[in-house]
Amino acid sequence: MAPRSNASPPRLGKPLKRAFFGRSVHEVAPDLIGATLLVDDVGGIIVEVEAYHHTDPAAHSYRGPTPRNQVMFGPPGFAYVYRSYGIHWCVNFVCEEEGSASAVLIRALEPTHGIAAMRRRRHLQDVHALCSGPGKLTEALGIAIAHNALPLDRAPIALHARTEDLEVASGIRIGITKAVELPWRYGVRGSKFLSKPFPR
Repeated sequence: MAPRSNASPPRLGKPLKRAFFGRSVHEVAPDLIGATLLVDDVGGIIVEVEAYHHTDPAAHSYRGPTPRNQVMFGPPGFAYVYRSYGIHWCVNFVCEEEGSASAVLIRALEPTHGIAAMRRRRHLQDVHALCSGPGKLTEALGIAIAHNALPLDRAPIALHARTEDLEVASGIRIGITKAVELPWRYGVRGSKFLSKPFPR
């Protein structure tokens, strides 16, 4: 995927509806690579995600529902936003049937829309560093706890299907201590916007 001009955002694919998320988290996660995530018209192309299944010890839902993770146990197609290490927000997309409590963590974006707003929020200019991590992208897009439990197919959130073929790589997830061997991180191979490159 070639870098794009800041002045001409790429055309958007068809809107993704909540039904898109009512499938296995292991199908949804790689299918999100190349999709465009916008929040109040600011965002970009999803280049990196991680899948978390309810049977996975690293998933927040593994030990059952809590006030924080309640949205994961609801229907698919909603945002699950939580504070990581008490420092930054992370955004996840709830998948599978109601009660499954599985979700996809959005790890990195290639900025394409509202780049000036992202630079103001992140206090930096380097476009490659604006959204190259789950906490960076939520700051850049202005995502916070107010977005928790919001539908993914209704304003202020918009998701659009990818419009081009690309090579999707997979590998082990980052920054966890349980189930570290599972290859449930997906991304655009060779993208300069990843939080961490995929090994060849």
